[in-house]
Amino acid sequence: MAGRRRILAVVGARPNIVKMAPIYHAFKRHGLPLEIVHTGQHYDYRMSGVFFRQLKIPASVVNLAVGSGSHAWQTAEIMRRFEPVVAERRPSLILVVGDVNSTVACALVAAKMGIRLAHVEAGLRSFDRSMPEEVNRVTDVLADDLFVTEPAGVRNLKKEGVPPERIHLVGDVLADALRLYGKVIRRSEILRDLSKGHSRTGFPAYCVLTLHRPANVDDPRTLRRIMRAVQRIAETVPVIFPVHPRTQQRLQSVSTAQGRGGESRLHFTAPLGYIDFIGVLSGAKLLLTDSGGAQQEAFILGVPCLTLRDTTERPLTLVGGMNRLLGSDEKLIVHEALTILSGQRIATRRDYWYVDGHAADRIAGILCSSRCRGGT
Repeated sequence: MAGRRRILAVVGARPNIVKMAPIYHAFKRHGLPLEIVHTGQHYDYRMSGVFFRQLKIPASVVNLAVGSGSHAWQTAEIMRRFEPVVAERRPSLILVVGDVNSTVACALVAAKMGIRLAHVEAGLRSFDRSMPEEVNRVTDVLADDLFVTEPAGVRNLKKEGVPPERIHLVGDVLADALRLYGKVIRRSEILRDLSKGHSRTGFPAYCVLTLHRPANVDDPRTLRRIMRAVQRIAETVPVIFPVHPRTQQRLQSVSTAQGRGGESRLHFTAPLGYIDFIGVLSGAKLLLTDSGGAQQEAFILGVPCLTLRDTTERPLTLVGGMNRLLGSDEKLIVHEALTILSGQRIATRRDYWYVDGHAADRIAGILCSSRCRGGT
């Protein structure tokens, strides 16, 4: 690495912080100088600050404090605030993760300022342009080093004309995070806290629900269909629902009636930190979600997943029936959930090296090798 050998790593939303944690620790082991810039895309402590604390990574060197706004406004404002940080610190490499607005905004700044760009989780495609994340994946056009989680990502990038020497199949840093924080996760007492007042034995079996995509929560009819399905499932087993702030606002207009037995089996909670969320997910019989990251975390943990979308950018999770795409079809959601919960359908997860928990070390090793060759 030429010059000051400084790497700026960008985070902006909850998933970025989780993925950045193993990268930070791996880079530290390899002697790579990493400084974290937080765009402030997620600014609620429950969706941002708690993750820095729980994952034991240093607070960001710079917080751009962008806050919320339309996708175009937020992307432009991140660019406007990130550019002077780059000009002042003169990094030799900018590293971005995932597919949020912060990812594409900082990638554009890197490209316009002629700074080498590395993208972690490159090559993911849902092929659904209505998803903001799919639009943000234009980041791959700008990146110099594309670190890919699974073979489908490599195929996507090659079809798009990315030179093979820029593509690196390294595996998934989400698996790294699960391995790195496994002991801490197992010590989480969140289930005991959530089950207080429910029964003396806690939750013998339960499902987890996450819901935040605009297509699901911004349309009252779609949200109502999903919540009716969830309430039906909650008549069989409790459903733990950590509510995203944007979803909380939309739920005001949607009925969340109790189950037919009179006892509320749908347990709403505030957003959970990473450790507690994985603690809950790891013991679940089933996950219902519209989150790409949660699909992958369930797959790695061996928890069956029903995805409330018509597409997924993570086809690996569909292998062996671990994940099924259901959209917002109320009857289908209920049928598939009850089938899995009754044990009539057994999902199996194959072991792949892509989720062995060493992706971050591979990324660091590639960048170290590049530095030795004078690549940055």
